[in-house]
Amino acid sequence: MTHQKRVLVVDDDLEIRALLKEYLSKAGYDVYTAQNGQEMKAKLSVQYPDLILLDVMLPGEDGFTLCKYVRQDSSVPIIMLTAVSDETDQIIGLELGADDYIAKPFSPRQLLARIRALLRRTQQLQETTLTKPKAIRFSQWRLDPSTQRLNHLVTGQEVEITSADFSLLMFFIENQNTLLDRDAISNATRGRNCQPQERGIDVQISRLRQRLKDNGRNTTIIKTVRGNGYIFVADTLYES
Repeated sequence: MTHQKRVLVVDDDLEIRALLKEYLSKAGYDVYTAQNGQEMKAKLSVQYPDLILLDVMLPGEDGFTLCKYVRQDSSVPIIMLTAVSDETDQIIGLELGADDYIAKPFSPRQLLARIRALLRRTQQLQETTLTKPKAIRFSQWRLDPSTQRLNHLVTGQEVEITSADFSLLMFFIENQNTLLDRDAISNATRGRNCQPQERGIDVQISRLRQRLKDNGRNTTIIKTVRGNGYIFVADTLYES
């Protein structure tokens, strides 16, 4: 029997909560809702969903604070609901560990497509992780796919990475020395093409470079090919 995916909708607008609950339920999802951070935390304390739709503008704790709260102990996919014209909100959400975003007002059909794409990509990543249990060494780093832990080989320091960071890094490793454009990266990490003028992929790569201490002028792990994309150039070794 197929597991019915659970979606938590966090939005202070009653009409939006009701609309999304009805629409996504008809699409086959088990949907439950929260109108603020307090309700969201209460429901997370009982059970985590398979995906969270999280509005940025909430009374009390805003969506950014709640995204950070979730990322303290969970890699559950998060789609942020942002203002249509506020690119800053979208970038901040990605910086804090959100997997994707969609701007209000949005069509339920478009949101459903985003949800399906992200859940499909998450499932594929989990299956890939199960088939590649060996740790991977590259540059001065060691990545354990089974635990999604990234450690510096010299200092032993563990660097915290989100599920989006891990998905992006695994995609680069699996496509070593291959030029990857934004559409390829977006499809691999979000299950959709990159939108025109969208900066999300660049933000995620910048964040990953910061985690890998590879954000100077002379990068040695992820190279930028201006106007074309990115290349993962570090040598990799799978532990025996």
